[in-house]
Amino acid sequence: MEDVRDVARWFLSKKNLTHKQLQKLCYYAQAWHCALYGGDPLFVDEIQAWVHGPVVVTLYPLYADYGWNEIPQEDFDASHMADDAIDVMEAVYNTYGDLSGGQLEKLTHSEEPWKQARQGLNPWDSGTQVISCAVMRDYYREKYERAQGE
Repeated sequence: MEDVRDVARWFLSKKNLTHKQLQKLCYYAQAWHCALYGGDPLFVDEIQAWVHGPVVVTLYPLYADYGWNEIPQEDFDASHMADDAIDVMEAVYNTYGDLSGGQLEKLTHSEEPWKQARQGLNPWDSGTQVISCAVMRDYYREKYERAQGE
């Protein structure tokens, strides 16, 4: 299992990212890892369904000072990370890495894991509902299988 800070640093080694982009890329890395590796999480940290989409709670304070500004790209040596983690992060970056924070927010808001965790809340209500690995696994696994059948 990986440290979510390393997952974030890996994404930041690719380019400058806003905090919102970084959060959503980490979310998608977790979601797709859960889907492709039998429900095994990429990292142990909790993801909650906040107003602007999924947020890795422990990662939030590390980059909160950037606000809406970009977090600078940084060097990162990923040689200690597992191959499956790198494979998933590469695929996530190649799929979602060019999307803005707003586009990623809109995308996560259209998908069941975030919508399910936000049930009963108004769009502006803060919330701490957890998006579980099992829910991510089921949703993204089905999405993956549909794509394979096309």
